[in-house]
Amino acid sequence: MNMNTIGDAFSHIQAASQNTISAKPKTTPAEAQANFAESLTNAINEVNEAKEQSNIKTEQLAKGEIDNLHDVMITAQKASITLQTAVQIQGKVVDAYKEISRMQV
Repeated sequence: MNMNTIGDAFSHIQAASQNTISAKPKTTPAEAQANFAESLTNAINEVNEAKEQSNIKTEQLAKGEIDNLHDVMITAQKASITLQTAVQIQGKVVDAYKEISRMQV
């Protein structure tokens, strides 16, 4: 699992906020939205992939196809941490959205 994808999605949020502050944006709003949507989709897909890998290894352990309990537990922990990180980032994004919506223009 590559945690950089989630970080990339967050960096797109920061870049978008900096672009709105600067006088001359580097990208158009449509490009920024497309980049953010792509980064977010990739991050969600990676969270899902980590969960699927954990499920596969757990199922193989239950069937007796693998004997390495450590590998199964490490994969499950990676999936758990990835999901927790995604949930925390979601909370931060929602908080940022609420803060922006309360700003007076």
